Amino acid sequence: MSNPTAGWEKVGDRYYRKLKLYDAIFDQDLELENHIIAGAPCAGAIALYRDQEKIHTYRGTQSSKSSIDVYTCSGKLISRISWDKGSVRGLGWSEDEKLLIVTQDGTVRCYYDLQGDFTQFSLGNGAEDHGVKSCCFWAYGFVALLSNNCLISVSHYNEPRPKLLAVPPTDAVHSWTVIPPAYTLSRSVEVLLAIGETIYVVDSTEAEDRVLPSGPFKHISVSPNGLYVALYTEIGKVWVITSDFQNKIGEYESKTKTVPKDVQWCGNDSVLLAWEDEVHMIGPNGAVLKYYYDGWVHMLPDIDGVRLITNDVCEFLQKVPDATEDVFKLGSTSPASVLLDAVGQLDRKSPKADENIQLIRPNLPDAVATCVEAAGQEYGTHWQKQLLKAASFGKSVLDLYSSDDFVDMCEKLRVLNAVRDYKLGLPLTYDQYERLTQEKLIQRLINRREYLLAIRLSDFLHLPTNRIYVHWASQKVRNSTADEDTICTTVVSRLASKRGISFELIARVAHDEGRSHLATELLNHESRAGKQVPLLLSMSEEELALDKAIASGDTDLVFFVLLHLKKTLPLASFFRLLTNRPLATALVESSARAQDQSLLKDLYYQDDRRLDGAHLLFSEALAQSAPQTKIDKLKLASKLLADSTKDPAASLTYRSMQEAQQLIRVQTSLDNELPSGSALKYTGLSLNQTVYQLILHSQAKRGHKIVLDFHLPPKVYDWIRLRALVAARNWTELEDIAQKNKKSAIGWNEYFNEVLAAGNTKLAGNVFVMKCTGMTARERADMWVKCGMVTRAGEELVRSKDMEGLENLKKRAGAAGSVEIERMLAGLRTRR
Repeated sequence: MSNPTAGWEKVGDRYYRKLKLYDAIFDQDLELENHIIAGAPCAGAIALYRDQEKIHTYRGTQSSKSSIDVYTCSGKLISRISWDKGSVRGLGWSEDEKLLIVTQDGTVRCYYDLQGDFTQFSLGNGAEDHGVKSCCFWAYGFVALLSNNCLISVSHYNEPRPKLLAVPPTDAVHSWTVIPPAYTLSRSVEVLLAIGETIYVVDSTEAEDRVLPSGPFKHISVSPNGLYVALYTEIGKVWVITSDFQNKIGEYESKTKTVPKDVQWCGNDSVLLAWEDEVHMIGPNGAVLKYYYDGWVHMLPDIDGVRLITNDVCEFLQKVPDATEDVFKLGSTSPASVLLDAVGQLDRKSPKADENIQLIRPNLPDAVATCVEAAGQEYGTHWQKQLLKAASFGKSVLDLYSSDDFVDMCEKLRVLNAVRDYKLGLPLTYDQYERLTQEKLIQRLINRREYLLAIRLSDFLHLPTNRIYVHWASQKVRNSTADEDTICTTVVSRLASKRGISFELIARVAHDEGRSHLATELLNHESRAGKQVPLLLSMSEEELALDKAIASGDTDLVFFVLLHLKKTLPLASFFRLLTNRPLATALVESSARAQDQSLLKDLYYQDDRRLDGAHLLFSEALAQSAPQTKIDKLKLASKLLADSTKDPAASLTYRSMQEAQQLIRVQTSLDNELPSGSALKYTGLSLNQTVYQLILHSQAKRGHKIVLDFHLPPKVYDWIRLRALVAARNWTELEDIAQKNKKSAIGWNEYFNEVLAAGNTKLAGNVFVMKCTGMTARERADMWVKCGMVTRAGEELVRSKDMEGLENLKKRAGAAGSVEIERMLAGLRTRR
């Protein structure tokens, strides 16, 4: 059991500690001084690239091949990326552990899974012409400095849009860095350039000279919170100023003529200067702490400290957390420290344990909370247990205390201790874990192919495990040398019982790897047709995609497939796919009817649907204005049906087409022969309308001829003639019809109604009432009354000796008419 304060050092009024995370991490043959090293945030992976500008020890042809090696903090090789794309000018990480590599010609590769898969884009904006000189990265973006001092900013890796910043002076740049957008007033990145003897601040609109004396500055470093800037001058002085360049916080003189190779912040309170084998920490008020190493040391800054990397050891240097200092500081009498001592007394069964508890009882809740917090800041499991034991002892004494924080800390420490193991090499601090989040930690394990631990931690943290299984299956598809059926069986047997598994993602990986059969087999286990169909289309499995879409019952999905097939396939192949698929055919038909009738014609021709094709041509003929064009369309329609006369529907349609052609010819003849003084045109009218207009315009003989030619039914003709004559007020012709004909196909009462409605009561009463012989006396009497002929109505009722009818009529008659009706009633009574 080591003393928790053994690695503490006091710098000014603050304590710092250096924790040994792992030892013997790199082979001694690995020359760290000849490598460019970049570390991912939150104790992430370390990327090493051999600096091509330095001389290396020759170790054979294999070692001479250029590569970018990705290691854990414990020195375990995660992957080796072969590199032959030119000189690397920028090597950095995003906060979600994506490796960014920028070449001299402005090409950027983003490796998103630590295994060699990448996306690529170009900086443009003259990067290829002038060349990238160096790069500076932050959590979600980076800035590239070109050889002509132009600056190109990329603010997001997911949707990179390289943007040229304001142009600074073209003098030599001694050093530079960036202030991330999250810490600037403009919320856009700001670049600090040491040019000449001053500092320029460059953003998207301007390059401003801050007029700082005592330059040139060989190093510039911004604190993690963006509030402070550390400057290293040519004469060995370190300045700490605010990031707005208004206040100078401190100054330190290193008293060395050798410029350090790196300057970084350790948290937000101190600055580290690194030479080859020596690190100086500069704290507030110029306090200094020095560390010495046997070999070359690299500094990898993090949000709450700095990782120090040598061939032999990986250490973490940080400010001692307040809770830890409160508990363990030498001579501390804080309630938390007394509580920790009390649990030690309790282990020794000393009565002083109760005395300590009573001493701090008023502050016991704060002491418990401090012990819980301090436990999270400890790396060693012994002191974690002691602190949690002290917190448990303290809360057991309290009457009311919520254990949520205690339980949460126990859970988080179990996770942290699991991933800190040297086999994994993720030495997360509590603060880093809180910033990283559980989901991103699981993703890091997935990227390292630590599937078993990722599943166990996900179950422990109640997180979904489906993405872990999908990633495992994807890697199985990529890397397995077994045959495709064996791979499919293995994957399905493992994942069939798991919830939320997307076989579409696994199938897409198989397709990308050129294993189409495997992809198709895996898609058969995908339950969502909306996921199956797009991939099947991209695999050129059109028929299967269409069947899956139809089986889903989703017409939108079927329509999506049909649109894709129509664009990509020849028309004949497209129609063949529709064969025996009525739903797809109906969708194509309904869409084509409104948007593409030529496609509909081809469909009907392909399916030998002559009747439907004829109907389509008939509708097109109706839409035409020129008579001859109408006739041509109708001829085509008739031709389609010429050989289908055995079908009753086709035969009827065929006759209709013939009659339509004949009618158009007749109408054309009428338009040419009849006077053209009126605006009336017969072409385009129906048969009934044509006859009606002819009678209306005193061309009854022509109308009658058309009736005979087209075999118009008598009832239809009588109705057309009646309404046309009434509309023309041709009462003479109506009277002649009544006199010359004993019967009417539609009945004389219809004539009476139409004439009466037109207002000719005289003709209606004198002519058509008497023609209605099939009616009762009362019905005819009502007709007389409608014509205003009450006396005639009474006479009708007298002839039938209808006393009751006369009584009713008397009530309806006026003063003059009622006298006559009374006379008729008297006469009828006398006869009785």
